[in-house]
Amino acid sequence: MASHRKSRPSATRVAGIRTPALATAALTSVALLSQTANAAPHEDGKPSLEEVEKKVDALYRQAESATEKYNAAKERTGKQRKQVDTLLDDVAERTDRLNKAREELGSFAAAQYRTGAAAPDTSTFLLADSPQDYFDQTQLMNRLTSRQKGAVDDYATQQSATMAKRQEAARSLETLTETQDDLRTAKSTVQTKLASARELLSQLTAQEKARLAEIEKKQQAEAARKAAELAKQQAQAAQQRGSSSTSSSGGSSSSSGSASDSASGSSYGTKAAKAIAFARAQIGKPYVWGATGPGSYDCSGLSQAAWKAAGVSLPRTTYDQVNAGTTVPLADALPGDLVFFYDDVSHVGVYIGNGMMIHAPKPGAYVREESIYYGGESIIHSVVRPA
Repeated sequence: MASHRKSRPSATRVAGIRTPALATAALTSVALLSQTANAAPHEDGKPSLEEVEKKVDALYRQAESATEKYNAAKERTGKQRKQVDTLLDDVAERTDRLNKAREELGSFAAAQYRTGAAAPDTSTFLLADSPQDYFDQTQLMNRLTSRQKGAVDDYATQQSATMAKRQEAARSLETLTETQDDLRTAKSTVQTKLASARELLSQLTAQEKARLAEIEKKQQAEAARKAAELAKQQAQAAQQRGSSSTSSSGGSSSSSGSASDSASGSSYGTKAAKAIAFARAQIGKPYVWGATGPGSYDCSGLSQAAWKAAGVSLPRTTYDQVNAGTTVPLADALPGDLVFFYDDVSHVGVYIGNGMMIHAPKPGAYVREESIYYGGESIIHSVVRPA
């Protein structure tokens, strides 16, 4: 059976973006956690707080990656099911025409039997009552033979076309079955990973959960600091571009604006504003894997819905969305751009400027505004302008 599985993006270096070397690179929290008193395993054999955090993070990452595979398989399943339905309808219609052709062929065979199995010959002429009788019989048999030949040809054509469509339908059904297997596998993987993560978290004491929350606050503070740095760099770059533009135009205008400014006032800026407004309106809604709204979203479901609100159609999965636009350096990112994460491109957020984005983070979380450095700089894969 031929494989129809789509290959996944491999790790590549995109202009202005550093791609991580590992698919499941630990978040910056590892460094923070290693400084805590819980870095070493418990004497009773239970995993340390650091180990639990790393395992949970890895499980969520694996679940999100499996979610995108599920989304891709679900989309393929829908398309293939429509194709199979169309083919089966075509087969049914062709079978009906074939049956009619068979009936017509049978009626000619019966007519030939009633009028004689062979064409008139000299003996028929001798037995005929008159030359006119012979002539009439000959004309009848000639007409029957010609029409019967046409019926035979039509039947053969209909039979060949019907068999071809049946074979095509069988191949499509085979492909559909394979994709449905992929869908079930991805779904099972997501559910297993999430169940394992919940089990690990359930084993934490209240004190350990409080420490994790404290560590997360430190992570968020560090991510906010990095976002502020990026915002400053982008502002400086925009100012330099604006100065360069003014100089090249002979200093005729001191307010010619930067590339970012002109873009924000362009059609892209208008569309991006609509996409961001939609994404912002979803803040607080839960992350649900495989969801595309309106009550819940996964990461690519949110980015797809946001840009749909701006009149731009994006593919369903992160694997395809990353190729649905123009890749730009992080330093040139504009509001509305899509920021992709991890070398398997399994997460995406809608950039809103100043190093911040709106995204559906992970299971158990809600759509929120967050720094693009929420997991450290190393996990940022690329930035894509979708329109």
